[in-house]
Amino acid sequence: MKIHRLSLFAAFILTIAMATVALLFNYAQLSYPESTFTFYFYLLLCILLISLINYFVLEYLFNSYGKKQIKRISDILPEEIIQEEGNVDFKELSERIQKNVTEIDVLKQMENYRKEYIGNVSHEMKTPLFSIQGYLSTLIDGGVENLDIRDKYLLRIENSVERLLNIVKDLDMINKYESGEISIIKSKFDIHLLIKEVFELLDLEAEKKSAKLVLKSPNNQILVKADKQKISQVLINLVSNAINYANRENAKIEISTKIINELVEVTVKDNGMGIKQEILPRIFERFYRVESSRNRKDGGSGLGLAIVKHILEAHKQNITVESTYLEGTTFRFYLEKSL
Repeated sequence: MKIHRLSLFAAFILTIAMATVALLFNYAQLSYPESTFTFYFYLLLCILLISLINYFVLEYLFNSYGKKQIKRISDILPEEIIQEEGNVDFKELSERIQKNVTEIDVLKQMENYRKEYIGNVSHEMKTPLFSIQGYLSTLIDGGVENLDIRDKYLLRIENSVERLLNIVKDLDMINKYESGEISIIKSKFDIHLLIKEVFELLDLEAEKKSAKLVLKSPNNQILVKADKQKISQVLINLVSNAINYANRENAKIEISTKIINELVEVTVKDNGMGIKQEILPRIFERFYRVESSRNRKDGGSGLGLAIVKHILEAHKQNITVESTYLEGTTFRFYLEKSL
């Protein structure tokens, strides 16, 4: 009803304006019938007058209607969007709504991430816990009297417990990296010696898969400045993954190094099964596995690459990956060169 009254008021004002213009125009015709200049002067004056009146009337109508619509919208929006701080125009209201929508989208993403994260943790822990439960039930039901069964099941229980501890340890490490609780203690060391130490550590694992470990570099020695223990963990995760996903005869894992300006490029390349392009961007996510059908049989926590990414980010560096499905994968990262 208020808009209806405003329309009547506007029509009344415009009618008066039109009548005034008509009278003014008629006055010009009667008073100056032979003066062309005066006639056009009054004509222009009439046009300007009616334009100004139309502008102010329409401006008043739109403002009144806009305020009414904002009030109606405000009644259905959350209080945090419409704050008590005077009049709010459509532009400001739109910005507030857009900001709130963006915050809602972020919250939804965080909620989805939380659900996926909890689901992944539950899934990872469920397998070893169910295994422990099954082995213990068998032992309780009389299997403990059979020494062979007892020893075999106790060993499997120990492996399952170790896997649970690894998951918890890796989760704790990632959380500490994200919260900035783990500091990087840099020192100068030869990256080649560290790679050889990692090869020695994983040599038995490589032999089981008939995989060959190779170090390739144009330099005999390259000194870097980094956290030696954590870079060792990076190399162990990358090489161990390459061994586990070799899946072919004559498997080869090659680590190469070279100096590029003030950085040292470290490349870990394998000729294994490779990674499909559509899943390549996700491999650094927590618990994401390239092969979901592996049934976690290798006992990893599924957090290795996520930890690698966090360690290198703590060194102010990134890690990249290139892969061709069924041909192989290449990981590449950089470290600060030491003099």
